[in-house]
Amino acid sequence: MPILNKDMTVCISLAGRPSNLGTRFHNYLYDELGLNFVYKAFTTSNIEDAIAGVRGLGIRGCSVSMPFKEAVLPLVDVVEQSAAAIESVNTIVNDDGVLTASNTDYEAVADLIARHQLDPSLSVLVRGSGGMAKAVVAAFHGAGFSDLTVLARNVDAGEAIATKYGYRAVSTDPQPGHAVLVNVTPLGMAGASAEELAFTPAHVRAAETVFDVVAFPAETPLIRAARDAEKPVITGAEVIALQAAAQFVRYTGVTPTADQIARAAAFSRE
Repeated sequence: MPILNKDMTVCISLAGRPSNLGTRFHNYLYDELGLNFVYKAFTTSNIEDAIAGVRGLGIRGCSVSMPFKEAVLPLVDVVEQSAAAIESVNTIVNDDGVLTASNTDYEAVADLIARHQLDPSLSVLVRGSGGMAKAVVAAFHGAGFSDLTVLARNVDAGEAIATKYGYRAVSTDPQPGHAVLVNVTPLGMAGASAEELAFTPAHVRAAETVFDVVAFPAETPLIRAARDAEKPVITGAEVIALQAAAQFVRYTGVTPTADQIARAAAFSRE
């Protein structure tokens, strides 16, 4: 990486629980591609001031994670369709003070549904109702899945997401039997909820595929339980690699190769 200098372009992330995943991913590629960029993770107790800082300091790109994905919507100038459709932002690009918001989470999840060849006839249970849950449900809807249930403690939020796409919502665990389980909550994330399972062992045993969007750690309790039950898994590490690669292109205008993305993703998890 170049020595810090006055001409260096700065990109950041804003998250309730910052990790080194994005920092290592982006800085690895800046170094490999010889770009005069640097990336730093932050949290904030005042999202309005943080976004004002992005604008005022000329920060080129800003990745947005829980719990700020919806709160930033009124703070930007342009909202692309990928974010407007699900009212959730994970990427902000600053062009000379004009902030444009998009959502590469949706793109990443849609890509993974296709890569893992999930059958649209399968039943899906999505746990969560935040910004990432909106991206996940929208991606499954776009892939042609008709049987999906949103499980959310926030009844109103769960109902809103489900109703938008013609799905059902519940606030308590349904009976095991859904073929695809998707965790879109902080359960299993490093921190206070690190040891919690997003779904019961019975749900995991009854499933055909288990998908956990939590990226840190890559091997969450849910993913470990699914592997122990010999179920195919889709991990948050896969999601973050794809969405971060899409962000990288937006920030830099440079498209890394698949091998470079894979190496950066592996480095980010070390």
